[in-house]
Amino acid sequence: MTFSPPQIIQLDPPLPPWENLPTMYDLPSENPEEKGLPDEFHFLQPLLLYLTFQPINWPSELVYSAADLNLYYDLEHPLWYKRPDWFGVVGVSRLFQGRDLRLSYVTWQEKVNPFVVVELLSPGTEDEDLGIKESEQDKPPTKWEVYERILRIPYYIVFSRYTNELRAFNLVGGHYEPVNLTANLLPIPELGLSLGLWEGSFRGVSKLWLRWFTLEGELIPEPSEEAAIATERVIIAEQEANTAKRKAEILAEKLRQLGINPDEIEESL
Repeated sequence: MTFSPPQIIQLDPPLPPWENLPTMYDLPSENPEEKGLPDEFHFLQPLLLYLTFQPINWPSELVYSAADLNLYYDLEHPLWYKRPDWFGVVGVSRLFQGRDLRLSYVTWQEKVNPFVVVELLSPGTEDEDLGIKESEQDKPPTKWEVYERILRIPYYIVFSRYTNELRAFNLVGGHYEPVNLTANLLPIPELGLSLGLWEGSFRGVSKLWLRWFTLEGELIPEPSEEAAIATERVIIAEQEANTAKRKAEILAEKLRQLGINPDEIEESL
């Protein structure tokens, strides 16, 4: 008796996991319950602002900036806070009471409000960040209301990574007025700085970034750029020294050909 092997039905092989799973672009980067939670851009962009925020009118020990830090603003509602993507303060100690890293920024303790605040627009927070959404009754005010009416922060900037649009507002008469930018720069004379857009590479990512400039529009370098500039200066100095040495050698050789000892000339000098 002969037996036939069982017939095996061949199915299409399963797709690799990366082809049938949702990608980074498919999944939300925000929690629907808590809008505006940070993605990678919300880490890198505030870091660049932090590294280049160097007001020339203030000593570094009286300059403070932070990203995604609780900002408490209302003594009557001490648990209410906002978390700006980045904010800068001048006239306050870099360390809390001169010794501790801050766990949050409590305005009634610090007695100095932020001077400039930056919000990075995202689909879930745009209406609140731009003052379109109004606060609800018996609920905390919106960011716009806090920055404009309660803390009265002089400069409020919003930047969208999706459209590369930069918008700035200046507090005038108790209300924010839009500011017309010059060459994508917002001059802030009180700080001796400008805030603007820069196309370049930061931490290996090439894109349009928001960063600090001088009032004249020159880049304020962050530490890695400062190191590169210092290295370039050393290389240039070495090249100039080598060039000068080579010229001196050529001149000395020409003098010898004329029967003149260059060493005797140096001694006579």
